[in-house]
Amino acid sequence: MSLYTSLCSGLLFPLHERLKHHDSVAVRKRLEAQERLSSDALDQWRVQRLREFLVNVGERVPHYRDLFQSVGFHPERLSSLADLQALPLSDKATMRAAGERLRAEGAINLSRYNTGGSSGEPLIFYIGKARKSHDVGAKWRVTRWWGVDIGDPEIVVWGSPIELGTQDRVRMVRDTVLRTELLPAFEMSEANLDRFVATIRAKRPTMLFGYPSSLSLIAAHARKKGIRLDAQGIKVVFVTSERLYDEQRATITQVFGARVANGYGARDAGFIAHECPAGGMHVQAEDIIVEIVGPDGAVLPAGQAGEIVVTHTATADFPFIRYRTGDVAVMSDETCSCGRTLPLLKEIQGRTTDFVVAADGTIMHGLALIYTVRDVPGVERFKIIQHSLDHTEVLLVTTPVFNDAGADRIVRDYKARLGASVQVSLTRVDEIPREASGKFRYVVSKVQAGAPHA
Repeated sequence: MSLYTSLCSGLLFPLHERLKHHDSVAVRKRLEAQERLSSDALDQWRVQRLREFLVNVGERVPHYRDLFQSVGFHPERLSSLADLQALPLSDKATMRAAGERLRAEGAINLSRYNTGGSSGEPLIFYIGKARKSHDVGAKWRVTRWWGVDIGDPEIVVWGSPIELGTQDRVRMVRDTVLRTELLPAFEMSEANLDRFVATIRAKRPTMLFGYPSSLSLIAAHARKKGIRLDAQGIKVVFVTSERLYDEQRATITQVFGARVANGYGARDAGFIAHECPAGGMHVQAEDIIVEIVGPDGAVLPAGQAGEIVVTHTATADFPFIRYRTGDVAVMSDETCSCGRTLPLLKEIQGRTTDFVVAADGTIMHGLALIYTVRDVPGVERFKIIQHSLDHTEVLLVTTPVFNDAGADRIVRDYKARLGASVQVSLTRVDEIPREASGKFRYVVSKVQAGAPHA
């Protein structure tokens, strides 16, 4: 570790977090101390943590106070993680219905967020400083698994408007000090891909972070151009937010000359699991309870595929309890050779995000279209289908709040992104069709995302 990285990791970033009233440093240190506990000691901690969380929620959150009473649930009596199964599952629909009654009494300084819409059903929710501290601390912990740290040069290829839309002067100064550079992931034009490759060569980052689809596209572009990126000093490529395919891992590894570290999580459900250098996909189990459930809601044993259900014990201000993520995974009953006792996910069959192609051939991340629809009032569910370069259709399940202004906004934004000549049709439906497998794909592009047009 360089002297500058030590300064950032040991002094500058902790000071930054203290000024934001975050406990990220303490969280990271606690997690590092707990990740090799014996299975019995870890289970004891998790039960205690869960019990205290549920007691807190039962006292302060109106929705759960009433729910606990109605089902006869006494959180102070919880003696095992299995006792959590006495509570019903929750999802976006139930949380939207509960609304403000999910906000804890006395909770202050909460930040408003939207889900990215990966299920086609966006959710507005709130998180407090405890949850933010956990997310930062947990991500920091796994970063250090890979021999890199805050302050090492980093390039982030990302597309969330939460990050891209808040790059004010203070954040830009912070990123400069911490040696982080943010590149927009949405528009993969020939010129942008050239610029991204040139930036990586010039900055020589120690680590990359971003969507696997975007990073593999950059890698493929560099390979096509005959540009080597495997001698830039990159130690690890962190990927998240999408399913990582084997061919993407192979392309990224080969072109960047670095190993790929896969992460799994969501803005609503939290930072759930991450791959270690030994290849184990470790659940961040000290503070997150993961259950795998079948179609009937029953918890499945290790080895069987089912939906991921999350209880996040750092979300007492706006609880996520037995929250259905919509993603499918398989738990493992094996232990990892790295020595960490955190439970493992054997396989994540989760989300897929397509690229869409603009009329001029520019390749764009599907999220570029999702974020517009997600924020339009009155849209409950949606699915975007790109039939051709000239026609994109949006299927919408709406409420009476949806109006012509919202429709015009979608059409206007899509034409600005895809091309003024593109036909954008909005179709209102009662339900959004799913794939034959039962999975939901929220962006379906029938256009081959090949090389951009000249």
